[in-house]
Amino acid sequence: MKKKTLVPLIVFLLGICLTGVIVYKTDTHEKAQRHVTAQLNAATYGEDIKNKITNGIEITDALKQVLISEDGAIHQFDTIAKNLISDSIESVQLAPDGVVTDIYPAEGNEAGKIDLLHDKDRGKVSCYARDNHTIITQGPFELEQGGCGIAVRNPIYLEDEGGQEYFWGFTIVILRVPDIFSDSIRALTNFGYEYSLSKTATPWSDTYKVVYQSDGQMAHPVSYAFTIGEEYWRFEVTPKSGWRNTQLIAIISGFFTAIVLLLSVLTRVWLVSKENQDKFQILAHTDALTDIYNRYGFDALAERIIAKNPNAHFVAALLDIDDFKLINDIYGHAYGDRALKSLADSMKSFFPSDALLGRNGGDEFCILLPNHTCEDAKELLRKFTMAPKTFSCKGKEHPFYISLGYAEYPTSASSRSQLIRCADAALYAIKLHGKNGCMAYKEGLQSGIRKQLGFAFKDISEHLPGAFIIYKADKGDDELFYANHEFLRMGGYQNMDELFRLTKKSFRNLIRKDEQQQIEASIWKQIDSGNENDYIHFHLRKADGSYISVLDHGRLVESQQYGSVFYVLFADREDVHIHYSEKFTAPGHS
Repeated sequence: MKKKTLVPLIVFLLGICLTGVIVYKTDTHEKAQRHVTAQLNAATYGEDIKNKITNGIEITDALKQVLISEDGAIHQFDTIAKNLISDSIESVQLAPDGVVTDIYPAEGNEAGKIDLLHDKDRGKVSCYARDNHTIITQGPFELEQGGCGIAVRNPIYLEDEGGQEYFWGFTIVILRVPDIFSDSIRALTNFGYEYSLSKTATPWSDTYKVVYQSDGQMAHPVSYAFTIGEEYWRFEVTPKSGWRNTQLIAIISGFFTAIVLLLSVLTRVWLVSKENQDKFQILAHTDALTDIYNRYGFDALAERIIAKNPNAHFVAALLDIDDFKLINDIYGHAYGDRALKSLADSMKSFFPSDALLGRNGGDEFCILLPNHTCEDAKELLRKFTMAPKTFSCKGKEHPFYISLGYAEYPTSASSRSQLIRCADAALYAIKLHGKNGCMAYKEGLQSGIRKQLGFAFKDISEHLPGAFIIYKADKGDDELFYANHEFLRMGGYQNMDELFRLTKKSFRNLIRKDEQQQIEASIWKQIDSGNENDYIHFHLRKADGSYISVLDHGRLVESQQYGSVFYVLFADREDVHIHYSEKFTAPGHS
C-alpha cells in the first residue's frame, strides 16, 4: 500500500520537477531565439532605411558634382532635379550662401525659400554643418503639403581663382516620412513587429528624437545603430506578442500530471516552436516574392562560403531586367512582379544546386557559382542570358530580356564586396552597350549610378506635344498597348481602362465604322509602299460615342519585346493651321 502511494507520488513529483525544468529552459530558449530573429530584422531593415536616406544624400552629391563642373552655377536646374527626384522625395533645393533660391518642384514649395543660416529653427544646425564640413539631417517636421519630412543638407565648398576654399552653400533634399522607408515598415508590420526610428536631435546632442514609430508599445526592444554624417540613428524593434511565448508555457504546465502525456505534448510543442523559429529565420533571409535569398541573406551566406574556402575560385554575377520600368508602366506592377518571379524560377531551374541565388532588390538579382572560373562559367551564363524569358499577362506570354555582368574571385577581387562591385561594373558596361548581353569584368571598368541616368518612357510620352498612342501592327489583331494623357483628354476618356473597355483594345474601333475599311487599307498601302511620313484623316470615336475629325501621323517600329508596333501622333483637324486646310480634303491620304 505504501509503495503504491509512494511510487505515484515520486513519479508525480518527478513529473512536476521535469515540467518545471522544461518550462524554464523552453522559455529561456524561446526568448533568446526571438531576440536573435528580431536583431536580424533590425539589422536588415535598419540598413535598408539607412540606404534609402543615403540615396537622398547621393542626390545632393550629384548636384555638388554639377556645381563643381560648372564653377558654382547650375543651368537648367529644374531639368536636372526632375531627373534626380523620386516618389519619396518632396523637393530638391539649392541654397547658395545658405539662402534657398531654387526649389523643384516649385509649386507648393514657395514657403521653403528661407535663409537657413539665420533662421530661428534651422540656423544653429545649418551653421554647424557649414563650419564642420558635414552633412546634416533635420526633422521630422510638418510639410506645407501635409505629412512630415526630413531635410538633408550637404554643405558645398569650392575653390576660388587663388585656390582658396570657400563655402558656396547647401544642396538640399527633403525626404517624405514615412514614404522613404515604407517598404521596410510594411515588411516589419507583416512579420508582427513594433518599431521605432529615432535620431540625435542635433549632431552635438546625446538626446534622441523619434522620427517615426508604430502605434504599439515597445517592450525591451533590440536596436540597430548607424550614423549619417555626424548624427547617430537608432532603429528598434520588438515582437507585438512580446518576448515570452505564454501560450507555450501554459500548454506545458497544463500537462504535468501525466509524465507520458507531458513528454508527448512537450515534443509536439518543441517541434512547433522550432518550426516557428526556422520560419522567422527564413523570413529574415528570404525574398518573399521570389522565394530566393534577399540581399542580407545572400551577402551573409556568400561571405561565409568564401571565408570557408578562401583558396577556391568563385564567380559572382549581377543581372537585371532590361527596361523593367517599361513593363511596370505598360502592364502594371502586378505583372512586373510576375516577370521577377518568372526570372527567379528560371534561375532556380537553370543553375546547379550548389549555386547561391539572391535578389538584391528591385529587378536586380545576384548569383554565386562555387568552384568556377570566368572561363568555366562563360558559356553557362551566356546561355542563361540568351534563353527565352516570358511573363503571362491576360492569357498571353510576353517576352523580356536581361543584362548580366560577372567577375571572378580571387582573380579580379580579394573579397566578396569587391567581387560584387566588379560584377556590377561589368553589368553597367553591358547597359551602356545596348543591353541584353553578358560580359565578364575587365580591368578598368567603372560602375556607374544607373538609376540617375536617362529618361523614363512614361515621362517622355506624357510630355509629348500632342496625343499619342501605341498599338500592335497586325492586320488581324491591332491591340492597343498605350495612350498618353493628351490622347485620353482629346477623346474624353477618363483613363486607359475606360479606353480599353470601350474599344475592346482595338485601334480599329477608334475609327468611324463607315471609314474603317478605307482607312485600314490606306495605312497598309502607305506602309507597303515604304512611305511612312504621310498624314491620314479620319473621324475618331470619343468616349461619349461622338466623333472628332483628326489627322494621324504614324511610324512603324520594330520592338524587341512586342514585335511590329505603330507609334502614332494625333492632331485635331479643326485646330490645324489654315495653310493645311486645302491639303487634307477627304478621308485617306492627303
